[in-house]
Amino acid sequence: MDHFAVWIAAFLTMGIVSFLYKDNPWYKLSEAIFVGISAGYWFIALFWDSIYSKFWLGKEADPFLWVGVFLGVLMLLRLIPKIGWISRWPLAFIVGCTSGLYLINFLASNLMRQVQATIQPLFGPDFGASLYAAVGSIVIVVGTFSGLVYFFFSKEHKGAFGATAKLGIWFIMITFGASFGYTVMSRMSLLIGRIDFLLTDWLGLIR
Repeated sequence: MDHFAVWIAAFLTMGIVSFLYKDNPWYKLSEAIFVGISAGYWFIALFWDSIYSKFWLGKEADPFLWVGVFLGVLMLLRLIPKIGWISRWPLAFIVGCTSGLYLINFLASNLMRQVQATIQPLFGPDFGASLYAAVGSIVIVVGTFSGLVYFFFSKEHKGAFGATAKLGIWFIMITFGASFGYTVMSRMSLLIGRIDFLLTDWLGLIR
C-alpha cells in the first residue's frame, strides 16, 4: 500500500505539472481529484469540529449555539428555488459580522501596531537599544513618512516635496519587491519539495 500511495502521488504530481505544457485531460483529472478530496476533507473536518464538537456537545452549556444552527438551516434553503431568497438573511448576517470582526483585527494589526512601531523611541526609555535597532527605527519612520507623502496628491510633487515623494516610491517598490520575492520563494519551496519527492521517494535516484 505504501508503494501504491507513492505511485498515486507521483501520478497526480506529474498531472499537475503537465499544465506547464498545456491544458490537458491529465491535468483536469488531477485538479478534479484534488478539489474533490479537499472539499470532502473540509466537510468532514467542519462537521466534527463545528457541528459535533461545538454544537452537539456544547448546546446545553451555550444555548446561543441554536442561533447558529438556525442560520445554517436558513442558508440551506438556497437549494429550494422558490424560497431560496430567505438564505440572503443569514448570509447578510454572516457577512456583516465577519466584516466587523476583521475590521477590528486589521485595525489592531495593520494600523495600530504599525503606528506604534513608527513612533517608538529610537533608543528606548533607558537608552539601552542597539545601534542596529535605532537605524531600523529611523528607516521605518522615513519610509512611512515618504510613502504617505507620495500618496498626497493635493500638492504638486516638486522641489523638496517631490524629492520626498520620489523617496517614498523607492520604499514602496522595495516593499512590493520583497513581498513578491517572498511569494516566489514560498512557491519555489513547494516545487522543490515535489521534485524531491519524485526523485527520492518515487524514482529512488537520491538516497
